[in-house]
Amino acid sequence: MSLFEVKGGKPLKGEIIPQGAKNEALQIISAVLLTPEKIILHNIPDIIDVNLLIELLIEMKVKVERLNRDTCLFQADDVDVDYLHSEAFHKKSGKLRGAVMLAGPMLTRFKKAYIPKPGGDKIGRRRLDTHIIGFEKLGADFNYHQDGFFHLTTSGLKGAHLLLDEPSVTGTANLIMAAVMAKGTTTIYNAACEPYVQQLCKMLNRMGAKISGIGSNLLYINGVNYLAGTTHTMLPDMIEVGSFIGLAAMTQSDIIIKNAGIEHLGVIPEKFRQLGIRLNFIGDDIHIPAQEYYEVQKYLDGGVLTIYDHPWPGFTPDLLSIVLVTAIRARGSVLIHQKMFESRLFFVDKLIDMGAQIILCDPHRAVVIGLEKEQHLRGITMSSPDIRAGVALLIAALSAKGKSVIQNIDQIDRGYQNIDERLRNLGADIKRITP
Repeated sequence: MSLFEVKGGKPLKGEIIPQGAKNEALQIISAVLLTPEKIILHNIPDIIDVNLLIELLIEMKVKVERLNRDTCLFQADDVDVDYLHSEAFHKKSGKLRGAVMLAGPMLTRFKKAYIPKPGGDKIGRRRLDTHIIGFEKLGADFNYHQDGFFHLTTSGLKGAHLLLDEPSVTGTANLIMAAVMAKGTTTIYNAACEPYVQQLCKMLNRMGAKISGIGSNLLYINGVNYLAGTTHTMLPDMIEVGSFIGLAAMTQSDIIIKNAGIEHLGVIPEKFRQLGIRLNFIGDDIHIPAQEYYEVQKYLDGGVLTIYDHPWPGFTPDLLSIVLVTAIRARGSVLIHQKMFESRLFFVDKLIDMGAQIILCDPHRAVVIGLEKEQHLRGITMSSPDIRAGVALLIAALSAKGKSVIQNIDQIDRGYQNIDERLRNLGADIKRITP
């Protein structure tokens, strides 16, 4: 198992370009199954989760041609549906939560699909109810088999009114892909409206789908008989953008994030500004100047700032770990409230071992008491529990005095493209060690 060896405590400087959005890529790549025609996708992130999904498609006999490092041509004109019965599919898809996104396209085009029990991050329970209930309302029959897979079949999907129990991003995307070729009209209420979902809808409309209400929580989908090929470019990854803002602040670095996709960041810049971090927008670039210290804003009544996750346009849960670690060096205190997952804050014990002042109130809440300049974090050996916590620990290690070792970095590689090489280009002292 590979690990990172990090010698921290030195400021970084330079420019960095965010990769294509991981969460968008998992949806968009799954959507190539909806048509036998060619689809060209640009700005694909070169990360474990996305590459694993592409490998699954190749094994399903989808033609994949890599035109360059971040561009692929897909053509699903001879899909091996029987591969879904194979042990290889069971083994590989069970490792990747994103494999659930294959269900909607497979069900609407090939009349059957298999959903593995969720894999990926160990950050709490990952419910599939939104997906399954929606598929059933569209006319799918559902069974759970002892092989650990949910089996879905249909004689033909029909439009329906879907009121989602939660605005699940993956659930919304999966049901959109199922509904685009269902007979009749589908409405999805309480739909997720993240930029990822908007991008998917726009691409499907270019392919011939009839989706309206894009960007709202109420979608109308008139089913069509056929979807054509298209070309699509992924947005910059907003989670990487937020991670780099936190990195710059924690390491007192002068960093420019190029091509940040500012119009799609929502409240992300404002949340970091609430921590006292200065951000300058220059076109579509974000400049974070080196700051000796940053001071947390308080509420008008003097209360402690609370930062919590919420469905879009609220603050994404994927950046709470980054905000938490960034608050360690602030002047002032912050309450971090993780509402959507029950064990995503358990990595704070590693930060406490490094010298951070954090009170873990319960599985959902932690109070960070900023150290300001009173003391520095110290390097330790730790393990990455999930993608976002892993990068939060990496940011802490880069700001700490001394050497840190981060194990289980496959979790980081699942979501961040060549992160060690890109950080070295900024001046970081980081080595990847593979036994």
